[in-house]
Amino acid sequence: MTKHLVARANVLILAVLLAILALVGAMTWERLNASRDARQWSQHSYDVLGTLKDLAIALRDAETGQRGYVLTGKDEYLAPYDAARDSIGVLQGEMQKLTADNPVQQQRLRDLAPVIQHKLEELAQTVQARRDSGLETALRIVNSDAGKAYMRDAETSLAAMLADEEKLLAERVAQNDARAGWVRWMVIGGSGLAILILLAAARLLNQAWSRSHKAEITHGDLVLRLRTTLDSLSQGVGVFGPDQKLKNWNHCFQVLLDLPKAMVRPGTTYAAFVEHTAEPGRPALETEDQVRHGSQRPGEAVTYERERADSHHLEIRRTPMPDGGFVLTLSDMTKRVQAEGVLREAQKMQAIGQLTGGIAHDFNNLLQVIVGNLEFVRAKISDDPKLQQRIERAAWAAQRGATLTGQLLAFARKQPLAPAAIDLAATMPDLVPLLRRTLGEHIDVRYVETAGLWPAMADPAQLESAVLNLALNARDAMPGGGRLTIELGNKVLDEAYASDNIEVTPGDYAMVAVSDTGHGMTREVVARVFEPFFTTKPDGKGTGLGLAMVFGFVKQSGGHVKVYSEPGQGTTVKIYLPRAMKAVEAVATRTSAPIDLPRGSATVLVVEDEAAVREIACAILSDLGYRVLEAADGEEGLRMFGLHASKVDLLLTDVVLPGKVRGRDLSESIAAIRPEVKVIFMSGYTENSIVHHGRLDDGVHLIGKPFKREQLARKVAEVLGSSAKSANDGPNVVELRPRRDA
Repeated sequence: MTKHLVARANVLILAVLLAILALVGAMTWERLNASRDARQWSQHSYDVLGTLKDLAIALRDAETGQRGYVLTGKDEYLAPYDAARDSIGVLQGEMQKLTADNPVQQQRLRDLAPVIQHKLEELAQTVQARRDSGLETALRIVNSDAGKAYMRDAETSLAAMLADEEKLLAERVAQNDARAGWVRWMVIGGSGLAILILLAAARLLNQAWSRSHKAEITHGDLVLRLRTTLDSLSQGVGVFGPDQKLKNWNHCFQVLLDLPKAMVRPGTTYAAFVEHTAEPGRPALETEDQVRHGSQRPGEAVTYERERADSHHLEIRRTPMPDGGFVLTLSDMTKRVQAEGVLREAQKMQAIGQLTGGIAHDFNNLLQVIVGNLEFVRAKISDDPKLQQRIERAAWAAQRGATLTGQLLAFARKQPLAPAAIDLAATMPDLVPLLRRTLGEHIDVRYVETAGLWPAMADPAQLESAVLNLALNARDAMPGGGRLTIELGNKVLDEAYASDNIEVTPGDYAMVAVSDTGHGMTREVVARVFEPFFTTKPDGKGTGLGLAMVFGFVKQSGGHVKVYSEPGQGTTVKIYLPRAMKAVEAVATRTSAPIDLPRGSATVLVVEDEAAVREIACAILSDLGYRVLEAADGEEGLRMFGLHASKVDLLLTDVVLPGKVRGRDLSESIAAIRPEVKVIFMSGYTENSIVHHGRLDDGVHLIGKPFKREQLARKVAEVLGSSAKSANDGPNVVELRPRRDA
């Protein structure tokens, strides 16, 4: 619609209005004033009639309430009586004001006042008599008919006043109708003239309509595009006007604030959203006072964060608008918070890994010397029980230290794993008898499995250790006895689950769940349950590393662990291990029968930079009948092998060696010369040379420090492929040059 057409149409319309006003105004001014006065008087009569009727009804209600109380004696019947009694005086005063211009009605009101007063006194006397003396006394007052006479007189007076007022109202309505008739004809005449002129204006407006229609279509398309754009945002947007009422919004605004659909409509006040989101478990918005006074600078946006009961984190931004309204922008920051949590976890793992790795190598070397020498001495003094007991205690303490170091490495995901396809249905039942013996008779151990279980990809020994740790924790949570349930199943963790648990990769998992009926844990404890050294047990009853080890093992295996617990309801820990896609390997069965240590006569080249560790390893191997060559570093090991290349059957080397030639480099150099030479790596802490992504490289044999005599004997025999070889008498260490301290 052009400005020219709009201007011409406005001029014509203005001319019509001026003509009508000039023609009709002077003639109708007096009539309109008279009509207004008549309407006011008519309204005055309606007010008088209404007040009279209300007064009559109040009297009747007072009497009805009094009779109900007299008959029943129940105080609730006095409610209408009390209300009517209180309103009668107000209505009388109102009538005095309304009839101030009518002397006749004023006189009737004065005559009516004592009648109403007597009636109210009669009602009050009856109520008091019923309350003090009972029904019979009250009925005697009622049966005296005094109240009936007062009521009849009052109703007669009110009826007369109503009749006079209705007559007066009829006269005033007739006058008003007469004046309205004059005004009606004047309006009709003026309207006819206006129609003629407006037809001319309509022609101009019709010409502009087609142009306006096209503009409206264009505007509608623009609005649709803007609405689609707004709804496509992953952020919630709500626009509030200066009156703090909702004007516009998108779908995410409703979803992120978890609002009912009926609430999200134009005109809903901001206070309603504040009240709704202030419910327990919902993110709280700013209050209205905070909106008015919360911004430090005019026009400055205010940003704050809230957390919903379902652990969703929201960032809420309030941006003022020039008209006094504001825009609420809500962003779901759950992914970012989860990512930050994963990053913090990774940084914590890295710090713990660096700390643990820094001490594990040297500490395990020291423990190796202690454990090896204790076992060596124990075999030589078997005839002294007291010394044997002390050696056992020292060996236990050393092994406990090695266990703590291993648990720290497990939590830091730095332990070397040898994952294999595990048939849980075949291995877990063998663990149940061991658990029953370990946990005690006061714990009822139950085992549940599902048909068609998928094989799991994990380190069998570490899995068994993890389940045992969980079982021991469950036992401690049930000091008075209870039920421990081990459940196996197949689980598919889908995209929806992974979106809520950012560290999870969607896919197929084999589940091992350990449940107890113990005292359970609070939400705060569950959030920290996998932290290293965190424990709820009394001092001296736990290190706080058991569950941390389980967590590290599962994460390093590419799995997921979840804890469900409520105070007084018990705890369930679910371990999800990746589904194995290759054939299940045979698992050795447990045996409690003692087995003689395998011996042999092969030649073993021992390369170890720690002199004390090298000495005890050589002593153990010599005692088992092996011919031993020793070297203090990789370069010396290559020289030793060069001198005795044809005789060496096995290389036993530390992973971490000083100098340029590390353990892996040494093994590769020897394999290039004689591929048939077997290799066993020793380490208290593995570097990336033989372990990648937390898993041992294929074909790599590793024995962790500190190792026992039995472990070394079996590992050497296993790698050489012989379980028992004849032993030569006496030590068989070949010392090609004086030892040097590492």
